[in-house]
Amino acid sequence: MTMPAVRRKGWSRKQKRLATIAGLALVVALAAALVLTALRDQIVFFYAPSDIIAREVAPGTPIRLGGLVKDGSWQRDGQNNSFVVTDGAQDIAARYVGILPDLFREGQGVVAEGRLEPDGSFTATNVLAKHDENYVPKEVVDALKASGEWRPEAAQ
Repeated sequence: MTMPAVRRKGWSRKQKRLATIAGLALVVALAAALVLTALRDQIVFFYAPSDIIAREVAPGTPIRLGGLVKDGSWQRDGQNNSFVVTDGAQDIAARYVGILPDLFREGQGVVAEGRLEPDGSFTATNVLAKHDENYVPKEVVDALKASGEWRPEAAQ
């Protein structure tokens, strides 16, 4: 007499493989969510002065500051440069030690990388140049239009 086939309790190879794939997909999705959450505020190319003040950015936080160099604000002493970046609504004083790009001028768009100081000023580690006399970064134009300070003649 033959014994009936006894089915083993447990998972088959196919079920184990599917469970492993599902587990790996869950880990990858969780890792992606954590990375995107951590980078949420850094995905923006730069912050206008109004954004920095509204968000109450903590001193020492590495950020990019963008706007227009306020007329009459640029002072230089050798390689020590100080200027004011404005979006028309708010101003932030900035300092940069080094040689500025040839096309850096008052009344023109600028994006500076650096950090906010405890006194509310900005210390730049890098100042980004525009490509030609007519170029103003799109983000600067959008911020100026939003504040009602956009002057198309300044971009020409």
